[in-house]
Amino acid sequence: MGPKKQRPEIWNIYNARVNPGENMRVFPLSNWTEMDVWEYIRKEKLEVPRIYFSHRRKCVRRNGQWLPVTDILPLKPNEEVRELIVRVRTIGDIISTGMVESPADSVDDIIAEIAAARVTERGSRADDKSSEAAMEDRKKAGYF
Repeated sequence: MGPKKQRPEIWNIYNARVNPGENMRVFPLSNWTEMDVWEYIRKEKLEVPRIYFSHRRKCVRRNGQWLPVTDILPLKPNEEVRELIVRVRTIGDIISTGMVESPADSVDDIIAEIAAARVTERGSRADDKSSEAAMEDRKKAGYF
């Protein structure tokens, strides 16, 4: 089923009491696609932080994904570091999301890139390639 065909979540059927020390996570845009978000940004002329656009970064190819070279992601033997112009399609933990090669440095460029993409936003997440439930497991562990 496509994201646009999902019914909205009906929050009033749930116990929405939040006790001291508890949190509630709500995703009101969970049925929006990546394209929906960027088209809304363009329509409303919203300012977008530079982190969402492409920039030059040292990367390593691992399990079919471009990942950043950082102190918390040490290189493995024989891995080749490349400096590429990349963009993260899902901002968050860059190591779990992976990056795509991209020159997109404007909202219009990103929209054009998404329209031509043959891999979904979720398809470029490194976390999803490690296991089917990797992101959910990290949520349960309190990572997000």
